[in-house]
Amino acid sequence: MRKIVLLVLIVMAVVVLAQEKTSLVVKDTSINTGVVIVTAETGGKAVELQCNQNASGCTPLKSGKYLMVVLPKNWGMYDCKNVDVYQETANPDTDQKLGEYCLIQK
Repeated sequence: MRKIVLLVLIVMAVVVLAQEKTSLVVKDTSINTGVVIVTAETGGKAVELQCNQNASGCTPLKSGKYLMVVLPKNWGMYDCKNVDVYQETANPDTDQKLGEYCLIQK
């Protein structure tokens, strides 16, 4: 039993360490046929975040600065690179996320 618990803890630690945290600057948000499209910039590169409007965790973001956490591969609700978005000063380990999105690099 101890081995299983230890294995689970190791896997969870690897997942937490695999998350990439970056700043996100939201420029604009629009809704098109049930899809929320957030136009933003991270690290000087243009990106687009998308989510299904009726999905839990899909929030239209206002213009401003946020914290974006890129989730490990095959984590999240979308069939793409998934990200969680938090307030700019939030701690992803303890604070509630604003939403979960599909990251599309431009």
